[in-house]
Amino acid sequence: MERFLIRTNKIKDPGLEITNRIADFLRSHEKSVSIESMDAAGIFGEEHAASFDPGAEPDLVIVLGGDGTMLRAARDFMYVNVPLLGVNLGSLGYLTEVEKDNVIPALEKILKGDYTIEERMMIEGTFLRQGTEAGHVRALNDISILKENPFQAIGLNIYVNDRFLKDYNADGVIVSTPTGSTGYNLSAGGPIVEPGADLLVLTPVSPHTLMARSIILSAKDEIRIELKGPKDGAFQKALASADSASNFDLESGDSFVLKKSDMRTKIVKLSSVSFLEVLSKKLR
Repeated sequence: MERFLIRTNKIKDPGLEITNRIADFLRSHEKSVSIESMDAAGIFGEEHAASFDPGAEPDLVIVLGGDGTMLRAARDFMYVNVPLLGVNLGSLGYLTEVEKDNVIPALEKILKGDYTIEERMMIEGTFLRQGTEAGHVRALNDISILKENPFQAIGLNIYVNDRFLKDYNADGVIVSTPTGSTGYNLSAGGPIVEPGADLLVLTPVSPHTLMARSIILSAKDEIRIELKGPKDGAFQKALASADSASNFDLESGDSFVLKKSDMRTKIVKLSSVSFLEVLSKKLR
């Protein structure tokens, strides 16, 4: 690897201390380094796909921050097919591979070629209004449809491959990838899935029923979530969110169609420690 891009959350790296330490180390080994610093507005704001001149793409993007910074990088760099190395400056950091105190030994391993690359499934969603596409988004973790009014549940119809599956009166529903199973899906009581799997997890959020469980679906399935018609004469309103960003305002009659994306996220792995060992440590 010769060309490196450092994408850093400057709120979690004040003064860019860790960022500059990484840049200095790489430059001391005669590597090309560029730096992008982002604040919260950049991480969760309007997205722009990263673009580079042909042949000038970085060989590796080093992402400093937490899971939110990694999720944004996954969406920004998916078109250029560049692997990501996550450096945890946050708390849990399920998506990050390296803790900040171990970043230089990690880079030494990378320069020696002592690493592997995992490919993670992504999900994509199409927003439909009156049957016409009104928006499209991809996500590494999940796409959620949630109520707008904090004091009123919403009615949702769920279809799989154009066949009616279930309706919910709930705070919302989450459709998660295996990578995203340890995110909002986990908080809502959904299952934890090995991140290398190819499947979809559908989890209702606070459903008004005694019999609500997550539903595991094939990665080949297509899910359509429809916001039910007006309730008590008033249109229902909801918010669709991809990886806690890329929001869409929904109203009665709108639908979101979700399926496995043709894009995948590449994540650099340095450790032979299994997912279950990491999970056990994170959940303590």
